[in-house]
Amino acid sequence: MSRRAPTAVLLVALSAVLGAGACGPGGVIQPGTRVITSVDAARTNSTDVKAGTERTGPALSALASLPVKGRAPKTRYARSQFGPAWSDDVTLDGGHNGCDTRSDVLRRDLQRVVLKPRTRGCVPASGVLADPYTGTRILFVRGLRTSSAVQVDHVVALSDAWQKGAQKLTATRRRELANDPLNLLAAAGRANMSKGDGDAATWLPPNRTFRCAYVARQVAVKAKYDLWMTAAEKVAVANVLASCPGQSLPTATGSAVPAPLL
Repeated sequence: MSRRAPTAVLLVALSAVLGAGACGPGGVIQPGTRVITSVDAARTNSTDVKAGTERTGPALSALASLPVKGRAPKTRYARSQFGPAWSDDVTLDGGHNGCDTRSDVLRRDLQRVVLKPRTRGCVPASGVLADPYTGTRILFVRGLRTSSAVQVDHVVALSDAWQKGAQKLTATRRRELANDPLNLLAAAGRANMSKGDGDAATWLPPNRTFRCAYVARQVAVKAKYDLWMTAAEKVAVANVLASCPGQSLPTATGSAVPAPLL
């Protein structure tokens, strides 16, 4: 096999993910489809793209199954459509454990956690975050002026979800989406505010080494909750996964929150 063969294989795999929208007549890749440039493909180790698409990983496979549609109107969107913020009333990991979801995620993601007294082992008073979005370490100190340094991000933003299928979910299912540890990560407040309700087409973590895991988590959440992607979003996700075609999907077990630290 020539040295250029892996590139061709990767183009085939990515064309399958993107669907016909990325290709012209006869399967020719249309100009402007960033994910399939020879430069991007050349970065992929040949051991990751052996014969055919046998090394296409779970994230790319799941991405291929997600439907592509335009955004639905944002009409009637409100945070309250997803239930009370950080509700413990969910049948998910961490649900009904007596702690709010935000505290559950902070206990999971912070290091060197010190708990606030008399909170039933729920609420972190301080800790250190190895922030996945920026690749920096951030001190968390609970307080009116300091808590915002570390925020809990909905990896698939609720507004984005609303415009891509969540309007059709039941109220219970939307509450689960908003409180599912799979869809939640502690992150630098500034990075989270910069993201807003953006999808992968408009925002990716500044920390490039985390981008594969980040988009894989978005794919996992959208697959779990029957949400769709826009064409631009799917291209952006495929572009990231082109550098890590064997990327796995996060699991509920791997995202589990710890029990209250009594």
